[in-house]
Amino acid sequence: MQKLKKHLFVALLLFVSTVSFAQYKVTFLVKQPSLLHSMDHLFVAGNFNMWNPGDSSYQLKPDASGISKITLSLPAGNYEYKFTRGNWQKGETDTAGRGTANRNLRLNSDTMIHIDILGWADDFKSNQVAAERNHSASKNVKIMDTAFFIPQLKRSRRIWLYLPPDYATSKKRYGVLYMHDGQNLFDNATSYSGEWRVDEYLDSIFRKGKKEVIVVGIDNGLAKRMSEYNPWEFQNFGKGEGDQYVDFLVKTLKPYIDKHYRTLKDKPNTFIAGSSMGGLISLYAVLKYPQVYGGAGIFSPAFWTASGIDSTVIADAKKVNTKLFFYAGGKEGDSMVPDMKRIEKEIKERSSSPIREKIDEDAHHNEAAWRKYFPDFYEWTVE
Repeated sequence: MQKLKKHLFVALLLFVSTVSFAQYKVTFLVKQPSLLHSMDHLFVAGNFNMWNPGDSSYQLKPDASGISKITLSLPAGNYEYKFTRGNWQKGETDTAGRGTANRNLRLNSDTMIHIDILGWADDFKSNQVAAERNHSASKNVKIMDTAFFIPQLKRSRRIWLYLPPDYATSKKRYGVLYMHDGQNLFDNATSYSGEWRVDEYLDSIFRKGKKEVIVVGIDNGLAKRMSEYNPWEFQNFGKGEGDQYVDFLVKTLKPYIDKHYRTLKDKPNTFIAGSSMGGLISLYAVLKYPQVYGGAGIFSPAFWTASGIDSTVIADAKKVNTKLFFYAGGKEGDSMVPDMKRIEKEIKERSSSPIREKIDEDAHHNEAAWRKYFPDFYEWTVE
């Protein structure tokens, strides 16, 4: 009997091992829009390789017919991916040069996928793309500065500003929400794959008499985004510059905004929010400057890129008393929700910060999802 139990136990272990670690092959067959870049290397980047756009292990091989091919062995699961020619400035687009949403794959068997690339970002001039897209920013949005200097990083960046509809006709002071990836917040013409529509939402709640804020949108640095929004070095994106970036927000940008606009400067009226890498740097800003921020929107945080996030949370969360709104989509990859829940747990064990969590099991990693849940963040954190 004891021997039978032992055999059954071994058989069960083998079964569980087979189920848990089953690998399937997915083959991508990719056709370019023209022969212009036929000699360039093509890569696939996704949540299976931490979105590295030039990973040599994920380089496609061309054949005589002009089709590029790669076969990956991956565990069953949900994946998102895109194609590049080595970096995100040479990523795939639609026929008008507009960024496209992530491609999605639900892998549960060997699969072959045929893909036609419609365009490459570097083949389109930015002003040409913008001219072919409709501007959607409301009249309450303006460009505060096309090249606001960041002394901590010795580079400049465009800054967007949303002022409440009654700003010019009142003497009120307003709280301020600082947001990353400014290109994607207000205007469809500048967004990569859709905008958040922050201005439309805030215009609508003004008409309902709800609390208003000033929103400051800071453009990302394109090729610098992965380093600016990360305090730690990550793969081939170089040394993390997140410390300098959050220093800029607190020591340079906030004082400027508070000096030139009618703001409420205190912690309960100062907020920060962003998605993906922007979610990561929003939480880090709160950990480093807990006395500054009263609330944070941490959307789809890219914790997998942050080698020091756990140790930083463990060391610094005890100093934080800030309203934290965490959001993730169930189809953003297998690690997104578990990573977020782990960090939440670490914070709860050490901090008295109020935490609100929202998980949409059917949502992907994109602006459409963040746009959908921005009101939830705002109504709980800001109002």
